Amino acid sequence: MDLSKRIGLFTGPILFFIILGLPFEMISENGDMVIAVAVWMVTWWITEAVSISVTALLPLLFFPILKIMEIDDVGANYGSPIIFLFFGGFVLALALEKVNLHKRIALNIIRITGTTPNKVVLGFMIATASLSMWISNTATTVVMLPIAMSVIGLLVNDEDGFTKDDRNFALSVMLGIAFSANAGGVATVIGTPPNSVMIGLLENEYNIEISFLKWMIIGVPFSALMIWISYLVLVKWMYPNKQLKFTASREVIDQELRKLGPMSGKEKMVLGIFGVTVFLWIFRTVINGIFPVLKLNDTMISITAAIAMFSIPYNLKKGDFIIEWKDTSKLAWGILILFGGGLALAKGMSVSGIVDMVSAAIGESDISIFLTAVLLITLMLFMTELMSNVALIAVLAPVVAGIAIGLDLPILYLLIPVTIASSCAFMLPMATPPNAIVFASGYVKVSEMARVGVVLNLIAISILVIMFQFVLPLVF
Repeated sequence: MDLSKRIGLFTGPILFFIILGLPFEMISENGDMVIAVAVWMVTWWITEAVSISVTALLPLLFFPILKIMEIDDVGANYGSPIIFLFFGGFVLALALEKVNLHKRIALNIIRITGTTPNKVVLGFMIATASLSMWISNTATTVVMLPIAMSVIGLLVNDEDGFTKDDRNFALSVMLGIAFSANAGGVATVIGTPPNSVMIGLLENEYNIEISFLKWMIIGVPFSALMIWISYLVLVKWMYPNKQLKFTASREVIDQELRKLGPMSGKEKMVLGIFGVTVFLWIFRTVINGIFPVLKLNDTMISITAAIAMFSIPYNLKKGDFIIEWKDTSKLAWGILILFGGGLALAKGMSVSGIVDMVSAAIGESDISIFLTAVLLITLMLFMTELMSNVALIAVLAPVVAGIAIGLDLPILYLLIPVTIASSCAFMLPMATPPNAIVFASGYVKVSEMARVGVVLNLIAISILVIMFQFVLPLVF
């Protein structure tokens, strides 16, 4: 265990007991106890002294002990409907990966976009973003990396060696994959965990529901715009490959598709279930309008899809199903616990009066609403370069909601851009798994990622501020 983790391991509980032992109240008796638990959690989340999912269990232990909430009330957060929405999304992703449908989709997108160097970069970015909307950005990057390495290998081994243009192309592909994996997840509710944490908070604490389609109205344009800007910054400005020409990349893509063979029956089944699920998510409100007795919600649709993957037989005689329970050993169970811990912490902040205190303090101040939004978006975006974006949203989302209430501003106007900002970590390899994976390829240096990343971070802040000021009031 490295030094920072060892320090964090002991600092968390020490700070917890120091805050509990203070001879004065910072907020209130219960509020101080919630802050003590939150400080312990944040310390462990930042230093990653233990798994961030284990840290998320602390409210389940300490909130009942400290008489902040009854254990039934704390535990309810770990079984929130939003967690089962994400569980269903995880099962869908698992099915796509198990039958290799995600790889087939990615390869076909790359083949369609063309084989000139810049079009190959764009193809990789579109394919990565398309997958990242539905499966984890880590899994998406792991799928795309070997395909990208094969294409880059053609340049390394050609007659003129690995030239500057070759290197710029390799950089653009690798960074394009990482950035698209991050931005692509913003497009849907299940695309990236912070989206679900925020939506869970809104439903649990404020009875505000954002449907799958409503989120996509905001998420898809932002995601597409960031990917297009990332592409232009990479291939037209930072790392152009003006003299580079090659056509062999089509051979690599075709070869990979030949390895997959024709689409199997299981792939067709998964594609069918996946297609129906997405259709229901998008047109749920229309369907409920026609058949009000159904009362469909996104979680019900997600769980129906998961059950279908487990229970619709591919071969009844052989008892062959798309997914068996043993396959769920690959499921990101820790993320589901992390959601629960974040929702429990938010509930603790609410019942102890912390959110009300923040609201009142902001309401009595003369802070400009616009400046507050800019500062919060910027703070979130640069903080997410250094710590888990899910943990960050779990801690800060209730506070941001309190600030919005204090400013007499609709919660969504402030919380949505701040949440999206947490998925815009473009600067550092340790910021997100996709960044780390492409950095490990050997084709990317920290300075090269940071050079592009800082530009994209500033552009993302500008777009999110515009969204806050002009777009969200029109949509919500």
